[in-house]
Amino acid sequence: MATGLLNSSPDMNRNTASRSGFTLVEMVIVTAIIAIIAGMAVPLLVNAANSIKLGQASREVERELQSARLLAVQTNQPMRLAFNCPSPGQYRIVELIGTSSVPAGGDGAADRCAMTSYPYPADTDKNPLTRPNFDGPLRYLDPSVSFSVVTTIEFWPDGTAHTNTGGSNPWPVIGATGTTLTLTRSGKTKNITVNGLGKIQLQ
Repeated sequence: MATGLLNSSPDMNRNTASRSGFTLVEMVIVTAIIAIIAGMAVPLLVNAANSIKLGQASREVERELQSARLLAVQTNQPMRLAFNCPSPGQYRIVELIGTSSVPAGGDGAADRCAMTSYPYPADTDKNPLTRPNFDGPLRYLDPSVSFSVVTTIEFWPDGTAHTNTGGSNPWPVIGATGTTLTLTRSGKTKNITVNGLGKIQLQ
């Protein structure tokens, strides 16, 4: 009886081993299914990466707008956030050198955001009469993100926001509907809205 069991055991093991393997056809089918799934997943991953990078860049710009408004209130000086300044994809908080009614010529200069002309931190001259003293560092967008619709925003010490829509000084307060800044990456867009009261909203 024990001998019969011993003789049948190798056959059972061979049958089990043959059933547990994969045929070439099965391997080809599985490989094809994996390739199809991977082909579907890659575009979704790329799309997700685009959204993440665009969202991060938009949040950084929104925070810089908030910082410019807060700095204007704290320093009692009008502050601007300039975009694509001095080069595309760059932005910087700059202090208004003159006054809102009579800005200095340097406020509109092409190099107003340049670190060589207006270094950050400011030099050792802390005299409040010799401005600017409160310019911020130069910020950079992710190279894959760009500004598609932007305008310089000027914040006043009372917290209100202004843009140069009228072509005259002082800049008029932003209208009730607000002004929209748009960032773009790979066909996707993110908007930041700023209204006249200085409310900044990332959409």
